[in-house]
Amino acid sequence: MLAIIRMIMAACVFLLLSACADQNSNGSISSSGEPGGAYCKNKSSLCYKQDGKKYQVMKTSRNYEEKGVASWYGKKFNKKRTSSGERYNMYKMTAAHKTLPLSTYVQVTNLSNGKRVIVKVNDRGPFIGNRLIDLSYAAAKKLGMVNQGIAPVSIKAVKV
Repeated sequence: MLAIIRMIMAACVFLLLSACADQNSNGSISSSGEPGGAYCKNKSSLCYKQDGKKYQVMKTSRNYEEKGVASWYGKKFNKKRTSSGERYNMYKMTAAHKTLPLSTYVQVTNLSNGKRVIVKVNDRGPFIGNRLIDLSYAAAKKLGMVNQGIAPVSIKAVKV
């Protein structure tokens, strides 16, 4: 009888821990920093689900380059926790990206005016439309895109 009770308790603990690995309903990442396993084809990968869509985090940012649309986020998110666990500071040079490893540094070039910045990826997103990267207010200001809200950009992973 005692063995059956232990098995049931172990199963309950397993189910509770499995639930903790999932993304919270409000879109934030679990306390582990990045959800794991549940949505991944490869269990060693980091994956998460947002608005019903699955994302697999790249194992490395080496040789990463891409062009797309950048947006920025500011006061509404200021001082809230990011996916990395840091608090968002709209005056620091940071960004959100859906699949780059957290703490990756990328050079972002505004293709409309040639201005460039280097930002640290410390959050996940953007999850609106076809946007590639969400920049902090400070980064967007240096790129000259605050008034427009979005800008065509190229991003390239860099070593710092």
